[in-house]
Amino acid sequence: MSVETVADFVSLDPKSLRNLLTVVGARVQAELRGQSCLALADVSPTRKSIASTRTFGRILTEWSDIREAVAHYAARAAEKLRAEHLEAAHLSVLIQTNPHNGDPWYAKHVGAAIEPTSDTRDLIRHATELAEAVWLPSYRYFKAGVILTDLRPAGQQSQLFSMRQPEMSSAAMAAMDAINARFGRGIIRPSSTALSRTWRPRATLLSGRYTTCLDEVVTARSW
Repeated sequence: MSVETVADFVSLDPKSLRNLLTVVGARVQAELRGQSCLALADVSPTRKSIASTRTFGRILTEWSDIREAVAHYAARAAEKLRAEHLEAAHLSVLIQTNPHNGDPWYAKHVGAAIEPTSDTRDLIRHATELAEAVWLPSYRYFKAGVILTDLRPAGQQSQLFSMRQPEMSSAAMAAMDAINARFGRGIIRPSSTALSRTWRPRATLLSGRYTTCLDEVVTARSW
């Protein structure tokens, strides 16, 4: 369209530009013309939900494997919660079969209100209990996930008859996060998340970790 400079872009017909680049392109042009389209926010809004969902690297039929996967997803969601200084008061779990391989279709999504927490151990317990309630042994599962909602700032919600000890919980989670941040994610993790994790998603197409993993550093050869 002979657009080689910002000036050329600004001078385009707005209607034609919108048809070509949708509303996003039209907003860029309007902003360049001095018209504010998106308001700036001084403080980013609090997240409404946190999800950790994945397809398995292989079809799972055993409850023990699914339990490990769900526990791992709950642990990852808990890490995200603590990173944003939040707690969750509602937890949902989903499991499903593969709708594209001819297996019988089965999908369940179940949730429950929980005492506000970001403790990995509590979230794993709730998630695995919910998953076990909807798991059926006659199906072949290929996906599961954990979704946290009703998020609120950590430490601001007190329960009159709480069975937890918030101070001890916060100290334990802070220590675990600090060790994992220093030595690598997963160096310390609940045993319920498993050690081998054969259900992990396939990663055959990932690029090499050239700058973060010594075993994958690129080597140069002289001829």
